[in-house]
Amino acid sequence: MKQHILFIIDGLPGGGAENITLALAKGIYQRGHHVTVLSLSQRQDYEIPQGIDYIVDHDNGRGPLRKLTELTRRAASLDRQLSNLFAKSGRPALVISSLHKTDRIVVRSRELQSCNVWHCVHGMLSRSYLGNKTGLRRWIKQRKMQQVYKNRNMIAVSDAVGDDLIQQLGLQPAQLVTIYNPFNIPELEQRANAVNPFAGEEYVLHVGRFHPVKRHDRLLEAFALAQLPCKLVLIGQGEEQIKAAIEEKISTLGIQQQVIMAGFNPNPLPAIKGARMVALSSDSEGLPTVLIEALICRTPIVSTGCPGGVAEIMSGVLAAYMAEMNAESLAEKLKLAWNNPPTITPEIYQRFDQECIIDKYLSLIEK
Repeated sequence: MKQHILFIIDGLPGGGAENITLALAKGIYQRGHHVTVLSLSQRQDYEIPQGIDYIVDHDNGRGPLRKLTELTRRAASLDRQLSNLFAKSGRPALVISSLHKTDRIVVRSRELQSCNVWHCVHGMLSRSYLGNKTGLRRWIKQRKMQQVYKNRNMIAVSDAVGDDLIQQLGLQPAQLVTIYNPFNIPELEQRANAVNPFAGEEYVLHVGRFHPVKRHDRLLEAFALAQLPCKLVLIGQGEEQIKAAIEEKISTLGIQQQVIMAGFNPNPLPAIKGARMVALSSDSEGLPTVLIEALICRTPIVSTGCPGGVAEIMSGVLAAYMAEMNAESLAEKLKLAWNNPPTITPEIYQRFDQECIIDKYLSLIEK
């Protein structure tokens, strides 16, 4: 039976959670359902899949009290959008809310109180929201997060993310399920065959937004230590201040001629396929999309063994390519993957196949 499925998200900048949301929306639409994506920002770096209804509820709040009234104001604005949407398309059988800022607005929505809402957590919230806080400030933030998710239905993109919610944040959800991110393997393989802008180069690749948790500084130090006969390509974007810090680090290490800052690319798959390896250097990861995409492209992967879903991806033969949380260890793993790359078979990544993941999402309609 055709159902209405609603996705709500902060916006659609070039991030992993946003990419996954659109992939899910597309896959569920292809199953014959009516799918709406509601974005809380005009920012849109990804193309909306054909057949998906796309709605923007951008915040135009102004004035000195804008921050104080933001959540209440935005929940009221969201309700106006939802009232129109439900009148047109019917109430959804399933609502997926992604990212913490979205969740804080969604839980205040009156229109959604009687809906089947699930909050999808894509990262290690204790790291991203509590990692830089201590004492009373940490306690207050943790209490606020506990109130947002108390007795809510929650999806964790890895077992590690779910454990973090319960053990580190002390959340008390009504239900908590782990559902890995979906990957349309045949489509990804086809998209990877497009033109690679770095064809003819030997390079190590990092794909990810410019954000402190990604630890570009650690990657740059490791690359300088490894002294591999290749380039380092950084695909991503972020705040100018963080980008400037990355550029300063490159200059300090004297590797300006070896590092290519390539900016955002909505389809990094050809670059992933053509790389000698894909490397991550993060302090934490929920379930890093780029590592799974690399495996689908048969490209070796190296990563810090950071808290989160990395260990769930890099099990078996890939475990040898997980580094400790420092540049020296990461440099050793870069050299290992360069000299002795692993053999990647479909069995390594088949559990992330889109069809079984979408089955699990649609099963939430019955819960």
